[in-house]
Amino acid sequence: MTKIFAHRGSKGTHPENTLPAFREAVRVGADGVELDVQLTKDQELVVIHDNDVDRTTDGTGEITDFTLSEIKQLDAGSWFKPEFSGERIPTFVEVLTCLQEEGFTGILNIEVKTDEKEYPGIEAKVIECLNQQEWSFQVAYSSFNFSTLENLAELDPTREICHIMYAKQSEIEMVKHVPFISGVHPKITWIQENPEQAVTYPLPLRPWTVNQVGDMLLAFELGLAAIHTDYPEQAKLLLKSYQER
Repeated sequence: MTKIFAHRGSKGTHPENTLPAFREAVRVGADGVELDVQLTKDQELVVIHDNDVDRTTDGTGEITDFTLSEIKQLDAGSWFKPEFSGERIPTFVEVLTCLQEEGFTGILNIEVKTDEKEYPGIEAKVIECLNQQEWSFQVAYSSFNFSTLENLAELDPTREICHIMYAKQSEIEMVKHVPFISGVHPKITWIQENPEQAVTYPLPLRPWTVNQVGDMLLAFELGLAAIHTDYPEQAKLLLKSYQER
């Protein structure tokens, strides 16, 4: 059965990568939760997608321009809807704790955002946080950056490591032969263009970002491992309807 991963929490209905978005993902029964981690100026792990704060807060500037205390002063909710006014960029630990408190038992997909900016040592920091206690959920690492995946494989070989990629056939073929890669997260366009390859691909496929009903149904019909979607509640309902046909 195809699993439903909530992309940056329930990104379509709540401000992305905020605690309300993650709580909503758990509430609707998402099988997985995806988030993005980056480092502040003072080397603190925060959960935000872009390299700057411009799009998803009332501030401007690169994440590395802010200390944690400074970035915590920004409003990360009003841009989405007034009702989320005052929401803050969460730390990685805050999200882990939130998911634990909400009783999440699925897979947490941690995207390490090193595809555009280098964060030396970020892999060790993520692992250090995870090793502080036992969690109610499983963990998978993912990144566009192959070097980051190599570092994660060396530092924490027991957890799943997944390569995120665009629709490049060469990359899809290459990772088949990498021993430490246990899953592939391609852009949905590759699935659309190569359904026959998707069915026989030797590693679990979890495409992004699957928001259209037709794409969701295609993933279900192909029996893909999972999809990443901004609308996990809609996807769960559609999957239930599909299974009952």
